[in-house]
Amino acid sequence: MPHRSTAERTPASSEDLLLEQAAEWIVALSSDDPNEREQARADFERWKRADPRHAAAAASFEHLLGKVRGVRNSTAGSGRPARSALDAAGAGVRRQQRLKRAGMALVFACLVVMPAWLGFHAWPPAYLLADIRTASGEWKTHTLIDGSRITLRSGSAVNLRYDAARRVVELVQGEILVDVAKDAARPFVVETADGNMRALGTRFVVDREADATVLDVIESRVLAQTPRQRQTGEREGTAVQAGERVRITPDGIGPVESIDARSLDDAWRHHQLVVNDRPLADVLDELARNRRGGLYFDRGAVTGIRVNAVLPLDDTDRALQLLAINYPALRIRTLTPYLVYIDMPAASVR
Repeated sequence: MPHRSTAERTPASSEDLLLEQAAEWIVALSSDDPNEREQARADFERWKRADPRHAAAAASFEHLLGKVRGVRNSTAGSGRPARSALDAAGAGVRRQQRLKRAGMALVFACLVVMPAWLGFHAWPPAYLLADIRTASGEWKTHTLIDGSRITLRSGSAVNLRYDAARRVVELVQGEILVDVAKDAARPFVVETADGNMRALGTRFVVDREADATVLDVIESRVLAQTPRQRQTGEREGTAVQAGERVRITPDGIGPVESIDARSLDDAWRHHQLVVNDRPLADVLDELARNRRGGLYFDRGAVTGIRVNAVLPLDDTDRALQLLAINYPALRIRTLTPYLVYIDMPAASVR
């Protein structure tokens, strides 16, 4: 085993010792030597079977271990610096304040081997090359040359294409609030891969999700149109009124749903997430989008939990505190300010 017996450790809580041991296993299981890794893997499985609490503690870190392994496979030849960092981590967890040092060791290891991988996946080239973009945790409002204003939420990006005939904002990723300046000669259009939205009024929100674009209208009307309708020259689309929402995919426009336009407007003004009977997993995904650093959680453990809340998106630490108060079964562990893990431990681990 890569760790000393409990008797050799400085006094600490049972949970702290379990987390500490699990962190040391990460070091052993990330060895450069295949034989060492294989032996560590066999020992690790025996350790987990020895006590249900061991398996529960290990589960909290195996997600990170999987990412480290993935980066190792995709960055062959760069393992030596990673091993140095992991060795340093192993030394750190054996000194005083062991739990804190173990968490820092994991972060240092990830910072050595994962920056390129994380950078590519979090900030793809289309985002980096966009005309206007926001970083994680950043909100930004821009006044465009025609007087229109767009507010970009965290991790969003747009391209601008203005000419004598049209004003086009391409939403590359993320979510924007649009306040359109009137110009009878040039329509104002927001485009995504799923369709386009032509302003017939002033104020609306466009959110580009993984598999669809969501349009929320706060004031006046917006005409939504799919790429197929655009290609066939159809002039008609779906006119979405204030207080309405639609989901747009390349295959069509979904049914119109009612929303509280005033609450949505207030939420944007105050950088809030207003949640009405949504799955906790969706809420945590939203907080992750607005957080600097990683927020990981056990998706299976939170299945079935639904949330009603108003959460601050520009202070995700506070948002997590509010969730913990309202859902005491949640365990939120801040390993560093940039690495948070959330789960719902079994009663035996509490």
